[in-house]
Amino acid sequence: MTILTHNNETRLLVQGITGHEGSFHSQQMLSYGTNIVAGVTPGKGGEWVLGGKVPVFDSVHSAVDVTGANTSVIFVPARFAGDSILEAADAGIDLIICITEGVPVREMLHVKQMIERKEITLIGPNSPGLISPPHTKIGIIPGNITFEGSVGVVSRSGTLTYEVVYALKQAGIGTSTCLGIGGDPIIGTSFTTVLSHFESDSQTDLIVMIGEIGGQDEEEAADFITSNVTKPVVGFIAGQAAPPNKRMGHAGAIIEGGVGTAESKINALSEAGVRIARYPEEIPAIIAKL
Repeated sequence: MTILTHNNETRLLVQGITGHEGSFHSQQMLSYGTNIVAGVTPGKGGEWVLGGKVPVFDSVHSAVDVTGANTSVIFVPARFAGDSILEAADAGIDLIICITEGVPVREMLHVKQMIERKEITLIGPNSPGLISPPHTKIGIIPGNITFEGSVGVVSRSGTLTYEVVYALKQAGIGTSTCLGIGGDPIIGTSFTTVLSHFESDSQTDLIVMIGEIGGQDEEEAADFITSNVTKPVVGFIAGQAAPPNKRMGHAGAIIEGGVGTAESKINALSEAGVRIARYPEEIPAIIAKL
């Protein structure tokens, strides 16, 4: 069972399917077993891609009308990503995963305000997507670095997520769902939302949470864990040596005004009962002791 998606009823639409990134990762998703029913690239409607298996439409509305798509993943340039999210929302898509990074903050504030008026889940921007072995992969997380299991993984980082789930695999530990919420300053889904889903997911027995400096999402997650999460949580915070007011990796990974330090996040999570790893490769060892 995967969290957030429609499980066996997922009908995926890829916005930007004919671009280099969209085409490559769509083939990876299709090979993994994800049910891709349509692609959207304005001006290329009527074409078929991925070996003639997936039709391309000019708009999300037309793709939804013809194929019944209920989930979208976005691979378009940053200047078009905000409009692509809103187009998917207006067409009735209720799960939108935006891989694109660097969407302007002012634009994302508007998009988030519009999304919150609807019953829509937006993951990202700047998300690697999600994977729930053995059949569901939406985004860019490599399919060969994890296998089916009972550990739920939620992260703000992309490549660090890959490192952690691969370390779990090497230790013989599988994942139920691995999801990246996104590393941009304004994102659609928080740690607390994903933690809530993992808490209610019967396949997830333990949760791994990978945070990083910047913002207060991890502190808010710590408060949520204290009151709402009964399953064990193992955490890691990236950027512990980062200097103030300097962006480290993601646009959202910046300490400003003393807020968002690794120390404050580690302290908050530790007080909530989260076992904190000193480095990513230590996570499997901590899990083995629980």
